[in-house]
Amino acid sequence: MNAFKTYLNALTPISETTWTKLQTLFTEKTLKKGDYFAKNGEKAVYIGFLKSGVIRAFYTNEEGVEYNKHFFTPNALVGAYSSLITGNPNLIAQQALTDCEILVAEYAKMTQFYATCPDLERLSRRYAELSYVHKEAREIELVLLDAEKRYALFQNQYPDLEQQITQYHIASFLGVSATQLSRIRKKMSQK
Repeated sequence: MNAFKTYLNALTPISETTWTKLQTLFTEKTLKKGDYFAKNGEKAVYIGFLKSGVIRAFYTNEEGVEYNKHFFTPNALVGAYSSLITGNPNLIAQQALTDCEILVAEYAKMTQFYATCPDLERLSRRYAELSYVHKEAREIELVLLDAEKRYALFQNQYPDLEQQITQYHIASFLGVSATQLSRIRKKMSQK
């Protein structure tokens, strides 16, 4: 729980009273590799804090091709945020790529504290703002940067991830084929 508290306070300070209330909502859960935290087509209920492991957020087109949108690594909030907010079915699945330890709470119970814990509501707003900024930066990367530059950014943003997940998932995240990624890696290793 200490890492979770540190993470939240880095977003915006929360009071001890809020922390005491908040931590009562979260329980430990284990996801095995391949398990889903959020499934496509289902309404999301839970928010989580990833203690260990890797989770991918992805969508699948009508032909069954998967596109990795985001990777969650330790000390990150996970959850199908759009579905949690709107109550609509989730469109972006979240699946464990490794065994994971996660703290989980019902999102609706957490938001009930907003009325009495303005610092928690501020924290949620701050998280939404930072998520928007990250999403916009990612969209710009995909449109304006070539694959080699996107790969270099990936290595910078996720320095240990290549040793934990398959090349297929990295290629999908970068918007290239596994063959293209292999060529990029070879080219960059020769520099």
